[in-house]
Amino acid sequence: MATKDVTLQSDIAKMKTEPDGSFKRLDASFRNTVEKGGRFKPELDRYHLYVSYACPWATRTLIVRKLKGLESIIPVTVVSPRMGTQGWPFANVDPFPAADADPLYQAEHVKDLYIKADPNYSGRFTVPVLWDKKTDTIVNNESSEIIRLFNTAFNDLIPAEKAGLDYYPANLRSQIDELNAWIYPNINNGVYRAGFATSQEAYQKAVVEVFDALDKVEKVLVGKDYLVGDKLSEADIRLWVTIIRFDPVYVGHFKCNFRTIRDGYPAIHSWMQKLYWNDDAFKSSTNFEHIKTHYYWSHPSINPTRVVPVGPVPNVRPL
Repeated sequence: MATKDVTLQSDIAKMKTEPDGSFKRLDASFRNTVEKGGRFKPELDRYHLYVSYACPWATRTLIVRKLKGLESIIPVTVVSPRMGTQGWPFANVDPFPAADADPLYQAEHVKDLYIKADPNYSGRFTVPVLWDKKTDTIVNNESSEIIRLFNTAFNDLIPAEKAGLDYYPANLRSQIDELNAWIYPNINNGVYRAGFATSQEAYQKAVVEVFDALDKVEKVLVGKDYLVGDKLSEADIRLWVTIIRFDPVYVGHFKCNFRTIRDGYPAIHSWMQKLYWNDDAFKSSTNFEHIKTHYYWSHPSINPTRVVPVGPVPNVRPL
């Protein structure tokens, strides 16, 4: 479907760092909401979610979709984890266990969807993508906003017990926002800032900030099952997708190796384990084959051999 050369947007090997060697993530471009009376209304059989199991940002949306019982309202398509020069591929061009072909347009890569939505699009071709089948365009590609859409926008279309679940409740929003404000730059994006740094100085600054923030989270979670208000919230979901990848990927591939989660952070480790083993929304949204293959295969500037590590064993310790 795509004909022009867009490899500067699709090929992560061509991604540029800042002059000092630091990695700066670009903001998402499609930032629409789903609301009654708006351009994108909450309707059945209208929206479709494109994700990668490998991607922590996309996994956020899978978890909330499952927690809220939106599976029948918002179907999902999973891309192959091997992100090459053309970006995220679908299974019809890169078959991989648990990856799908695009059921809507038979697209070969996620970039085809972006160009279909906007032929002049100049940003990166990222997942997740919340797609509107009615107008053939992208509603939103910012995971932090998609999870809030899923939290409330479809409540009138789902059973009352699911509609009543609120992962960003008004009485906890200030505490959730406060946590997100330092967990995102220093942990969620911090591991990328460490891993994609191209200078020693940029790497060292980032990796120290990652572990300073983990130390802070550890203190928050001592004696607790959740970060805020003794209940599962958006703050837990946003942090968890990074923590579950930490030992399998970020310790080695992104050089975040001061400590592992399993042996260095008992409170974080216990919190992570409980969510994985006790809540299927977390476990079913996690595919370690996709996760490890993606990072170790898709970043040749970091791992040119594309050899994928076997460990850690196990990926998640039992409770």
